[in-house]
Amino acid sequence: SYSFEDNLKPMVQWLKELDMDDSQVATTITKFPQLMGCSLEYNLKPRVQWLKELGMDDSQLAQTIVKFPQLMSYSLEGNLK
Repeated sequence: SYSFEDNLKPMVQWLKELDMDDSQVATTITKFPQLMGCSLEYNLKPRVQWLKELGMDDSQLAQTIVKFPQLMSYSLEGNLK
């Protein structure tokens, strides 16, 4: 089961560190609640790193994730690279 302190709070904090405001975080989670079940270390951070390597800055990342949060669940090797 998920606990707010152990699972949800770190995810919300991480999204905010990507330059998202509260409404963008809420929109992202509403559009793709499965995001909250993804691993920060094994799923999300590697995808964000890959997008940064493509030249995106934090503001562009935030906009992209808010518009299409499902992108964060795609396989790097199978779908994105």
